[in-house]
Amino acid sequence: MSGFAAEWLAVREPVDRRARNAAVLDATTDAFAALSSISVVDLACGTGATMRAIASRLPRRQNWRLVDNDLSLLARVPVPERTADLSVTTLPIDLNHDLEAALDGPVDLVAMSALLDLVSTAWLDRLVVEAAARRLPVYAALTYDGTVTLDPVDPRDAAIVDAVNRHQQSNKGFGPALGPQAATAAISGFERAGYSLRHGRSDWALGARDREMQNEVLAGWSSAARQTDALPLPDILDWLTHRRDLVASGRSSMRIGHLDFFAAPSTTR
Repeated sequence: MSGFAAEWLAVREPVDRRARNAAVLDATTDAFAALSSISVVDLACGTGATMRAIASRLPRRQNWRLVDNDLSLLARVPVPERTADLSVTTLPIDLNHDLEAALDGPVDLVAMSALLDLVSTAWLDRLVVEAAARRLPVYAALTYDGTVTLDPVDPRDAAIVDAVNRHQQSNKGFGPALGPQAATAAISGFERAGYSLRHGRSDWALGARDREMQNEVLAGWSSAARQTDALPLPDILDWLTHRRDLVASGRSSMRIGHLDFFAAPSTTR
């Protein structure tokens, strides 16, 4: 599973990097500070953005297993030459069917970014069960939570955002997606499994310097609105034109809600 264009992932990567919650990332890296080496599996890795974002905070000797079912994205992962301190392996795995295979073998940390809002309740339950059975810590970043603030306000914004949130709950390759409920569901699931959680906001804060990102978001939202028949097509197109004009003039800002968490089991293997 990934299903996202490499170009979109490249546009969002710097926004994601600055949005990652510092306290959650500190909790993640502090958990491994005493280790001399670490093995990480990155689920739905895309082109490897999670590795690029957090590798410098982890023990020097690292083994990364980057998992995705999109071969074109895996081919774009800049895999460095293997050294005594760093090993990076890309694995084409369909996480909907073969999550357990992705978690097998030596793993100290399970990492993922922008994944959980795409998965179903059943798949999330599998993740919690499999991670807990292996006593694996989990770092999950940038899960969309459905909260959006746009400035200036357009009277059609609410209908568009509602359409986006309904569209987020359609099947993204794992069954009916949790969408905006994913982060709270995951936190509750890991707590029930005996994990301790550190969580915090990782909202996208988009302003005048983020014109390309804003336009990509608007295009995606208008597509969701069309697919869910949120508004008549002329109204959607008029809304899109108006919001793009605000972006072009540097007068548009967006805050799009996300959550990060680090889940630590009572003991690690």
